[in-house]
This record gives sequence, structure tokens and C-alpha cells, in this order.
Amino acid sequence: MTMNTAREAAMLAAIPNPPEQYNPEPLMVEGLGAVPVVLPKYSPANDNVEGGKRYHSGGLVGGPGGDVAPIMKIDHVIPRAQYEAIMERGQYVGLRRHTDIGARVVAAVEKEIAASRPLSSDSGHPARTGDFMQTATGRKFWPLDPRSEEVFIEDIAHSLSLQCRYAGHCLRFYSVAEHCVLMARKLRWEGVDVALWALLHDAAEAYTVDVPRPLKRHLVGYKEAEAKVMAAIADRFGLAAEMPAVVHDADNRIIADELVNLVPMEWHARYAGQELGVTLRYWSPEKAREEFMATFDALMDCRARGMA
Repeated sequence: MTMNTAREAAMLAAIPNPPEQYNPEPLMVEGLGAVPVVLPKYSPANDNVEGGKRYHSGGLVGGPGGDVAPIMKIDHVIPRAQYEAIMERGQYVGLRRHTDIGARVVAAVEKEIAASRPLSSDSGHPARTGDFMQTATGRKFWPLDPRSEEVFIEDIAHSLSLQCRYAGHCLRFYSVAEHCVLMARKLRWEGVDVALWALLHDAAEAYTVDVPRPLKRHLVGYKEAEAKVMAAIADRFGLAAEMPAVVHDADNRIIADELVNLVPMEWHARYAGQELGVTLRYWSPEKAREEFMATFDALMDCRARGMA
């Protein structure tokens, strides 16, 4: 061993628990097959499987590098507002999902996670239509053969929070997730089910992406595929089969509010006076995901307690 090598080794040995960039230890995740899965640095909350407490560095609590960062909790505190309604503005504290939220709130729509097929092999399962895509939580989803038991709200929230409206041709980043949250909170007094439909009206885009309207109508088979995915999502979360007319109207009117984020052009005049009355917040993807999940949890909690 050279002197430089010895000096470097001594310096490294003097550093207690150097922080890890990711968790290198495979973790067996129930429902994802018998294949070790290396978890990413953020372990999302799940309606079906309670995840472990993790540090920002990616290490498990109690594991190597355990003192390098604060705990990333996955408990959720559902906010309360006057008359038990959800608040219009985002007064939430982080992504804190209650550990029994799946059993207590989403029991009506919760199905076995094992229905999602393992990452390593499809052997022993019936053939599916088309190819699969991998979701943010490490599952498989067949956009041409969607099944409600393979739909997970964490995948939807994550994907929509990273997709920018108007194909990204905005002055500032403005996510599909924020668009959905603003609509849901604006329509909250129309009823819980209407507000939930508003929150999830673009949920299919988590699997089919947000295609601009001028292009969407010319993509052969796209609208049919999107409709099938949306039907699976509606079944998963107990929505009516058809989008309520008030949600469809709000989806058109909110364009007038969103024009503030586009370079002014003559066609904007057609939306004058049609504003839905929301204010864009320009949330970061992380904030948009948290607000989306908080709104979903609040609405499902209201539904579970029989609030109309």
C-alpha cells in the first residue's frame, strides 16, 4: 500500500457513516414477484403496502448512514376546514399519508397488489394486448389492456406532476396535476364525487400522456385507448362511468384562466369572460404531487364519512 493510498484509507475510516447516494440493498416487495427490487431514494406511500421509513439519502431507518438526514415520513394528516370540507388553497404539510388510509378510506376500491405482474417474467399469466409500460412505483401497466386493479393513485400523482400543460409551451412550468387540483377545489361544493371526478379527469394521461388537442383528434386509436384507461380508473376509484357535465364545462373554462401563462395571441379573445376563477400557483413537481395526494385523501375521507 502506497503512502497516498494509506492516507486516503485513514481519512475514509475517520468519516462516520458516510452518506449513501441510494439504497444498495435489494428489498423484497410484496406483490412485485420474487425478484429483488432496488428501491429508489423515495419510497412512495401505497394504499396496499405500508412502506418503510426512509431517509432523504435513500437509506432505511436504522440502516447504514442512518444519521445523515431527517426521516421521510409517509404518514398523512388529512386537513380539515370549516364544515369538514377541503380547503381551496394548499394549506397542507408535506406528503404525510396516514398508515391506515388504504384500509379506512380506500377500502371500497382497494384490490390485491399481487394482480400487478412481476417485473422479471410474465410466465403463467394470460397474454395481454400490446406491450406494458413501467410505472413510477415499479409496476407494469398495459395501456392497451388496462385493468382497474393495476391502477394506483401514487403513479397517477407522480406522472401528472411531471407533465407540463400545453406541451410545455408555457411561460412558467404548470403541471397537469396542478390543473386537476385547481379544478377539484373549485368544484368542491358541487359534491364529493364531482370534485373527485375533477381531480381525476386527466388521470388517464398518466398512462397515455397529455397530447395537445389539435393533435389528439388525428391520432388513430388514441381516443379509444384513452377512454379504456379512463374507464379502468373510474372503476378503481368508484367514479361514475361518464364525466359530469359540470367537470367538462370547467375543463374548457379553466383555459381562460391559464392564458395568463401563455404568450398573448389573437385567439385568446374567444375565451374572454369565460374564466373559471382560479389562480395558477406554478407549483414545483414535488409540491404538485403533494397537493394532488392531499386533495385525493381529503375527498376519499369525505366520501368514507358519507359526506355528499
